[in-house]
Amino acid sequence: MASIFAKKPLAVLLGEANSTGHGTLQRTLGAGNLVALGVGAIIGAGLFVRTAAAAAQASGPGVTLAFIVAAIGCVFAGLCYAEFAAMIPIAGSAYTYAYTTMGEFVAWVIGWALIMEYALGAATVSIAWSEYLNKLLEVFGTSIPYNLSHSPFESAVVNGTLEHGLINLPALFVIVALSLLLIKGTQESAMFNAVVVVLKVAIVLVFIAVGWQFINPANHTPYLIPENAEPVKNAAGVVVREYTDWNKHGWGGILGGAAIVFFAFIGFDAVSTAAQEAKNPKRDMPIGILGSLAVCTVLYILFGHVLTGVANWREFADPALGGEASVTYAIKAHMKGYEWLGTAVTVAILLGFSSVILVMLMGQSRVFFSMAKDGLMPKAFSDLHPRFNTPYKSNLALLVFVGAFAAFVPGSLAGDLTSFGTLLAFVLVSVGVWIMRRSDPDQPRPFRSPLSSASFPLVPFLGAAICTLMILALDSNTLKLALGWMLLGFVVYFLYGKKNSMLQKGVVVVPTEMEEEAFIKPDPNNR
Repeated sequence: MASIFAKKPLAVLLGEANSTGHGTLQRTLGAGNLVALGVGAIIGAGLFVRTAAAAAQASGPGVTLAFIVAAIGCVFAGLCYAEFAAMIPIAGSAYTYAYTTMGEFVAWVIGWALIMEYALGAATVSIAWSEYLNKLLEVFGTSIPYNLSHSPFESAVVNGTLEHGLINLPALFVIVALSLLLIKGTQESAMFNAVVVVLKVAIVLVFIAVGWQFINPANHTPYLIPENAEPVKNAAGVVVREYTDWNKHGWGGILGGAAIVFFAFIGFDAVSTAAQEAKNPKRDMPIGILGSLAVCTVLYILFGHVLTGVANWREFADPALGGEASVTYAIKAHMKGYEWLGTAVTVAILLGFSSVILVMLMGQSRVFFSMAKDGLMPKAFSDLHPRFNTPYKSNLALLVFVGAFAAFVPGSLAGDLTSFGTLLAFVLVSVGVWIMRRSDPDQPRPFRSPLSSASFPLVPFLGAAICTLMILALDSNTLKLALGWMLLGFVVYFLYGKKNSMLQKGVVVVPTEMEEEAFIKPDPNNR
């Protein structure tokens, strides 16, 4: 039996990437589709919820700087993703890259961590989708009953009566609907996502344009939360937010805010999971990954500047005022005459959540697809639909797992686990580029991450370092839960994954030198 750190030969991966016919994913996505997928996954809960949360908890008006720090970490990681995705255009993303650079066990660690990003993230966002659907319905004088829109573990006083949750039907509905859309086809899903992206970006641009004229310069002074900032109290005089920790004020607060708003950037890496479905991955994958990241970074900085200029950051610290509906609150409280924009923002949030869920479910199904082909997950996850050529059993399994979480578990349980899983993947992908530069220096690279040579790996080092700092800046409870999840993953690997691994069984055949040259020879037509 092979070592748990045995690597999957690069030539085998390239052979899988070049395979066609039955049992393979179809290449139907162009550069525009990939950029839209990235923007669709990125702009959602993070922009509309995390911006105010980061401002209130750590960064103040300097949340724009927090976005820049988070974006810099993402750019370094994004360059590394782009190099891998163009060189190894196969489903699986960070999991696949780790398998060929750091070995099976590290690949499993990333694959298990990505469940926190994609599956758990999709469930959490679907619960938020349910909440905002009710907010939209309230505008029209109706709402879904509390017991049918909350989990059995939740209760609240509604109109003077204590209500208990039973099932979150709206959250379950959106998971089922989007899972079925993904089963229908990748191209259909991409078209739906593109329409949603255009609509929600348009609403974001309207908020920025209209809100700019309501900016009060006094709200941007001081730009960073001072070390001796007064704690925020609610109407009852109870302290709801303090700023004594190192990552809650000053430049430390910028890093703490970056760890919070990092959630808003989750998604560009999901583009790499679709590498095996890109028409021209060598050209289109870097465009999709880096293009979506660039578009969203600009929008985020402008959005954060306007939001903290329209309303004072301290207002968002009081759940009774800002809270989850921070953007809608700012519009109603400080942008008189534009109350309609608050409803439009709610619609944009619902659209944003929908596309985020779609891309997360797609990303997770492709990771499961790759892991199943390697024997680390049940073989059924790699079965493709006989008509639609999509990994439908993987999508159906996610429908059940994610749908159950969405229907019966409170969204607050997930916390920042999604950010942890993503950051860990970013760290290992950044390190993987450097390892690959050392182990396979002559491998053709259609896209080369700059300043990433084997002897001077600046970009991979900065990507790994900044993302590691953001992991450390997460709260202690999140880190404890993440550690528990990863320990569970180790148990699953040694009880199931290691025993069923194709590589461990010797089923993965290492190509001969002649075959290897055929696999890695550059395509003169760059196809």
